[in-house]
Amino acid sequence: MTATVSRAQETPALAVPTPPPDSAARWREAPDYVALFVARPYRDAYRAFVSPLELDTALHTVATEAASVQAPGAWAAHSESPLDVFGAGGTYDRWKLARLFGSHRPEVARGPRGRGGVVEESWTLIAPYPSADLSRLESGTLLIILRVP
Repeated sequence: MTATVSRAQETPALAVPTPPPDSAARWREAPDYVALFVARPYRDAYRAFVSPLELDTALHTVATEAASVQAPGAWAAHSESPLDVFGAGGTYDRWKLARLFGSHRPEVARGPRGRGGVVEESWTLIAPYPSADLSRLESGTLLIILRVP
């Protein structure tokens, strides 16, 4: 007997997130952060970038671009615990990350991006952010993009 898989059981192929547009933020791709903070089965739906700009400056650049959806609460920076910001899905050492930030809480801003009223991506901007080896905090801003199916 051969088992068949219905369309409902198939995992849809996710489109790769698009890189941020060329802007004053000078984004540079940083794939090590996807491997560090995203669970293996979902990594194809994510991309990560870093910018030398402070969060407020990068956020102003991103939030004013045409693709940024202006939803309530979107693009507003606030403090969160590092473990809440980076989640539990990745392979990183949670204790090492907690020790790295100590009592400091990173600033985070989230917002949707899309075209024609359809949300295509979710953007998360974080500052400061850890180095990929979790040995120091980096100045500038980390951007993690999730492609919404």
